[in-house]
Amino acid sequence: MLMIIVLMFSILFANKAGMVHGSLDKPFEKENNADNAISIINPFTKKEMDTITPDEFQLETDIVLYTKELEALVHQAAKGFKIPMILDKIDKNGSIIEGRPLITADEPALVEKIIEHTFTGGEIELPLKYTGSGYDEKDIPYLNEVVLSSYTTYFNGHHAGRSKNIELSSLAINQVIVGHNDIFSFNLMVGPREVATGYQMAPEIVNGKMVMGIGGGICQTSSTLFNAVDRLGVQILERHHHSKEVGYVPKGRDATVSFGGLDFKFKNTTGIPFIVKTYYQLGSITIQIKTSKEYEQILKNELTYKKAQDVSFFFAY
Repeated sequence: MLMIIVLMFSILFANKAGMVHGSLDKPFEKENNADNAISIINPFTKKEMDTITPDEFQLETDIVLYTKELEALVHQAAKGFKIPMILDKIDKNGSIIEGRPLITADEPALVEKIIEHTFTGGEIELPLKYTGSGYDEKDIPYLNEVVLSSYTTYFNGHHAGRSKNIELSSLAINQVIVGHNDIFSFNLMVGPREVATGYQMAPEIVNGKMVMGIGGGICQTSSTLFNAVDRLGVQILERHHHSKEVGYVPKGRDATVSFGGLDFKFKNTTGIPFIVKTYYQLGSITIQIKTSKEYEQILKNELTYKKAQDVSFFFAY
């Protein structure tokens, strides 16, 4: 985990000249060896990630412009830094298995710190912003009450390797809590497809051809999930088709994945939290999207309101 975080920090502050100065270099024109040079420190490794030198004169003469350009500079540098959230899950006893919050740079705090150090220089530890999942823990006991959506696909259970891969990948996303505005990443939740974690050799589609590969078949799990959540109108952020048709979903309704490459991602824009429930048996996989009775009613009211708004818009024009 630490290695991933350090790597992402390195990527964020790579190419110092272009990243720090770029087209917004007016407040930062001086030499980096000036007395007021500011070092941005990696909060994990405690090492310097970058150095900037503010222009005290501009701060004194036009603090509004200085702050505006500084905000733009920080935003440009920080927007590429994001350690994605790993969603929480519910274990068999109903307890929460914590994932990882979304970690981003705290831009307003960094701007404030740079302004504070404009005249004195020194070191600034990059401030971070942690964003948790969009659900309330008190709702956990009730998120299994009603089914919002369900989708089932079928496969040949006699193909042992492929069946095992579908089973393992479905187990990996079972009981995942998707809070309001959370982003679900299939690859993050399932993880690497390796022999060490039980995945087996099975046929998979590569460049329009069937070849053998570790984890072959898990695209049926991701495709089943897509068809289940798509019925709710979530925002699909990433989805890819296979290079040839598959038989377990209608044409154009697949979602191929590859760890470290193609992913299936969606954002929960329903306004309510829900859980992903998977049911595997030899020959089929069913994925249900479930929530509480209270949230189901909220969602129904929201959908009714949106339909009414659409009708009003139609008649208005």
